[in-house]
Amino acid sequence: MTHRGFAKWLGSATLLLLAGTTMAQAQTIHFGVAAEPYPPFAVKQPDGQWQGFEIDLIKHLCTQMKADCAIDEVAWDGIIPSLLAKKIDVIFASMSITDERKKQIAFSVPYYNTPLVIAGLKGTDVTVNGQGLQGLKGKVIGVQISTVSASYLKKYYEKSADLRYYDTQDSANADLAAGRLDLIMADGTAVSDFLKTPDGKGLANLVTVPWDPLFGNGGVGAGLRPDDSELKARLDTAITALLASPDYDKISGKYFDISVKP
Repeated sequence: MTHRGFAKWLGSATLLLLAGTTMAQAQTIHFGVAAEPYPPFAVKQPDGQWQGFEIDLIKHLCTQMKADCAIDEVAWDGIIPSLLAKKIDVIFASMSITDERKKQIAFSVPYYNTPLVIAGLKGTDVTVNGQGLQGLKGKVIGVQISTVSASYLKKYYEKSADLRYYDTQDSANADLAAGRLDLIMADGTAVSDFLKTPDGKGLANLVTVPWDPLFGNGGVGAGLRPDDSELKARLDTAITALLASPDYDKISGKYFDISVKP
């Protein structure tokens, strides 16, 4: 090949590489959120549009990445299989970063962190006892399946309490309000939002659950396929920039009375 021919080939190869990169960046990124309503993080409106804290974050991150994004709803208990089957590209559904989940998927840097709480009728005697909880024996406790709360209750209280597992947090909340449950365990911000509703009247956050290794150390992150390192790097950069900007506090301030910054 002549020098001129090699230069022409190299130029064409470079253009093809750049075109391939541009096409990769232009591909739609599918963000998976739980189909079940989880206020104030993600709730589908009657017109089919999604609203909530995580929805606002997705929009902001996609703008930062200059990416075309779509929001796909997936049943919570099938959200990791959907990611691994490439039906979605990112899990963005209040998923705690844990060692157990890291065996299957990768995580972005955390984008929020809140405590887990036990809630129930005001005046119910639940207290922190060392690194555990006292007052759960014999209680009927509701929890959403496939959550760190469910793992915690199953490990420590399955033999001493009556645990009821729910497909959605809304269903657990409804049974607590109706008196069919004594307690629920869930994310503190989601419980706080429920307590502000008419159904939450007479209920309260009773105690913050002490940290346990089952909860992980990293807060909540976006879930990705382990081999999708390019998308992870883009998301990590965008999340880090958002956390350092005033925009994060503006977005979170719309939904929470406390800081949720990790």
